[in-house]
Amino acid sequence: MSLAVVYSRAQDGVAAPLVTCEVHLSGGLPGTSIVGLPETAVKEARDRVRAAIQNAQLDYPQRRVTVNLAPADLPKDGGRFDLPIALGILAANGGIPRDALAEYEFIGELALSGELRAVHGVLPAVLHAARAGRRVIVPRENGGEAALARAADVRIADSLLAVCAHLAGRCELPRAQPNAIGSLSPIAHAPDLADVRGQSQARRALEIAAAGSHHLLLVGPPGTGKTMLASRLAGILPPLEEAEALELAAIRSVAGYGTDVTMWKTRAFRAPHHTASAVALVGGGSQPRPGEISLAHHGVLFLDELPEFDRHVLEVLREPLESGHIAISRAARQAEFPARFQLVGAMNPCPCGYAGDTSGRCRCTPDAIARYRQRVSGPLLDRIDLKLEMPRVTQAELRDSACGEASASVRARVIDARDRQLARAGKSNATLSNRETERDCALDARSQRLLDQAIERLGLSARAYHRVLRVARTIADLAGRERIGIADVMESIQYRRFDPG
Repeated sequence: MSLAVVYSRAQDGVAAPLVTCEVHLSGGLPGTSIVGLPETAVKEARDRVRAAIQNAQLDYPQRRVTVNLAPADLPKDGGRFDLPIALGILAANGGIPRDALAEYEFIGELALSGELRAVHGVLPAVLHAARAGRRVIVPRENGGEAALARAADVRIADSLLAVCAHLAGRCELPRAQPNAIGSLSPIAHAPDLADVRGQSQARRALEIAAAGSHHLLLVGPPGTGKTMLASRLAGILPPLEEAEALELAAIRSVAGYGTDVTMWKTRAFRAPHHTASAVALVGGGSQPRPGEISLAHHGVLFLDELPEFDRHVLEVLREPLESGHIAISRAARQAEFPARFQLVGAMNPCPCGYAGDTSGRCRCTPDAIARYRQRVSGPLLDRIDLKLEMPRVTQAELRDSACGEASASVRARVIDARDRQLARAGKSNATLSNRETERDCALDARSQRLLDQAIERLGLSARAYHRVLRVARTIADLAGRERIGIADVMESIQYRRFDPG
């Protein structure tokens, strides 16, 4: 029978649906056709595969070759199907044993010489193959990334000929080895919070944000340390759990960034420029790819000069901030990417940057200040838990103040607070639902009266009410208290007082 079946995986967001590559040889004029909704790169595989087989000194059948990539309604793109197509043709022609193909899945692009080249999105494919109980063969360049899937049996190959020799039982391919995984501390390369002089209130807000996964907005004149503080948030967050690290590594694999296996449990810190488009920020394209919010999954997304971002770009953040994922829909393709990131924004208080500064340099009119601040919409600001105005640090503070507390010490307190949250609710405080918030953030009568008065005077929304409670719960967790006290509520309210104008 001139029919062979080979298994591979497509790329669909961070999913990797199974693709069955069916190859049939029949009579008629020699030629090769590929069906099953292939994109241009997949159609071109017939020429790459023919040259690779011939240059590997293997026999290419002088018959009619039909390649079907099933399911037929799933779009296939990229060069990842070169290797399974080539193996299917060789198996159908009797060059390699068909039975050996059933227990493997194959991914890889072929050079004309028959060598294997790396492709994007290998890690999600390997994870799905392991769940299906099959082994995987990938190009050597993808071996370090594929080895992150510890439960999978992954073999690495340099060429089509090496894969054929393995399947024929002549020479076994080596396993992908996780040689350097986790060899560096997650904070070994992170900037240290000890470098920050002064700004004790901002350091406190940063610690609260880290402990409860709260979003943070820093407002202040140029040079007050907003960027310096934001860049140190990732270094005081708890280390990623293995499942979280795998999820982030899978996103990076799909995006084509690869994964540094020595730092794969490090929290992401993404800081796109304010000229970034909405597609760059949330993802998209004709073949949907993850954007900055997904690359910051389980990490930090820092938006400096927040009002300078296009208003439309900022508004697309509203849904992911609430849901923790982004669904991208195009005419022919749909994809969903996780986006559970921690937003840190930084902005000046006015167009010139010096409103409220003791130097008295600001000459902006009240209307100009209001227009500048209103570039960031109220609904977006309402989703930010902590808003803090940072004063300019005096020369005396820079010169005379001692170094601040190191990141390692702050991180220990953050981990303790996060452990309390996980033991109580199984999640961080910022992700509690409204019902869970009312259950875990109960107030005594005095604290409730204070909060009710603050809500009325500040004109806060129902969303803001629950966010104040969650921040108060985090403050209590940092102090090791089981119940929220009035001091916790008072401090939490202080972080909602920023007026956007």
